[in-house]
Amino acid sequence: MKSRLRVFVSSSLGVACGIFAFPAAAALTDSRLAAALIAAVVAGLVVLLSLRRPIVVLDETACSRPLAIVSGLVTALALVQIARLAVFMVDPSQVSCSSIPSSKWELEHSCLSAYFVSAQAASTSTNIYDDALFTMPDDDPNSIRKARMLGPFKIDVFEYPPPFLLLPRALLRLTPDFMRLRMLWFGLSGGVFLLALLVVARAMSPAAGTRALLLSPLVWISLPMASTLQKGNVQGTVIAGVMLAMALFEWRRPAAGGAILAFVTLSKLYPGLLVLYLLARRQWRALAWTAGFAVAFMVLTFVDIGWAPYAAFLDRFPALLGGEAFPAFRNPAAMAINFSIPGLAFKAKLFGVPGMSFGASKIVGWIYTPIALAATVFAGLRAQRNDEKPLVWMAILILATLRSPFLPQGYAAVPPLWLLTILAATYLPTTKTLCTVLLAWAALNIYWPMDWPIDPRLLAVVSGVPQTLTVVLVVLALRRRQEPHAT
Repeated sequence: MKSRLRVFVSSSLGVACGIFAFPAAAALTDSRLAAALIAAVVAGLVVLLSLRRPIVVLDETACSRPLAIVSGLVTALALVQIARLAVFMVDPSQVSCSSIPSSKWELEHSCLSAYFVSAQAASTSTNIYDDALFTMPDDDPNSIRKARMLGPFKIDVFEYPPPFLLLPRALLRLTPDFMRLRMLWFGLSGGVFLLALLVVARAMSPAAGTRALLLSPLVWISLPMASTLQKGNVQGTVIAGVMLAMALFEWRRPAAGGAILAFVTLSKLYPGLLVLYLLARRQWRALAWTAGFAVAFMVLTFVDIGWAPYAAFLDRFPALLGGEAFPAFRNPAAMAINFSIPGLAFKAKLFGVPGMSFGASKIVGWIYTPIALAATVFAGLRAQRNDEKPLVWMAILILATLRSPFLPQGYAAVPPLWLLTILAATYLPTTKTLCTVLLAWAALNIYWPMDWPIDPRLLAVVSGVPQTLTVVLVVLALRRRQEPHAT
């Protein structure tokens, strides 16, 4: 007879996979009935397979009664949360199912719109970063950006390197219109993130992995995660991809890990800090496969869309690195919710500190850079237990994201939320530990839509709470020395 814990975990995974499969299948079949049938089949297969051969080896002795109660309640809420979002993905008119129905900003903002527009433009335009693709002609550069519209959604600005477009351009062959791409993207993003959570839990010891898995629904019910999924921002998928790659390297699958790490690094640049980590650990095969796939993806991008996007990116790169390319800096509310270290200069500007401009932000960024590099090298040179490795990977990822000129709260808090769960998993699940985790989760879950009225200075102070906690979690993860009795 299967244990209650295994049945609970398998059933929850099956339902979650079925939920993510529904919008993806609806996008591919253009039939909600067919999508419902496919989702039911996917859910059933996942339940059966996970009951027979679970991805994570469950240790029932690692699960205390308080942890079981918290996990059960949070899992139920998480499944309701992603189900609501799936409804909004399939039918945008169902605004009551969005993450924050009362916020017009949350309803209309779509990061995926930028990927879609630039992916289409790459076939005809010489400049995939041309502001005319995303912004209205009568836009005032001294005020909040006036975005073009794509149906009910505002078109975001594309700010990624050209190789990233390989992914949306491939998916456009399956779903040529934006609304169907939006459904498919949601299903794939959720599925990849769920897989990464499972793989990271498997990479830990059975005791810590069991606790990490049971705490993972805390990530799904958070407002930052809901916002990331709803807006189609690729950040969550990139974080998941890096963690998958690092786990594959540990399991001596350097080709698969190298392919993933190469693509996400070329797409977002900051995962390159993990390349330095691999170098410090002398993982030469992992580095060789990553470098080889990086060259292959760059050549493939050149064959697909030519040299013009690369030339445009090289011309725009200084403004992307310095922050001038981000129209969010026109908006005081956006400055206030910026989690990045260079963005601290603009938070200071809100309080009237003189000289706080892009120049000051760049200075702060370059002061922070050697700190992040040094922390990565030291972490790479240190001997680590298996349970400590995912903590280090995630901590380095967060250090890398904090170097960005603009890191909005919408997806900035997703990595520290995940780090919180795997860090907590390395401790015994006492009532005190669980209370601490829930308090930290609440602090990281502080979220304020940009169209809700508030003094930007107050918003900067409030958003400073999760921002500070993010740094604290990184320090704790890098300093964690697990005792044998902790699992």
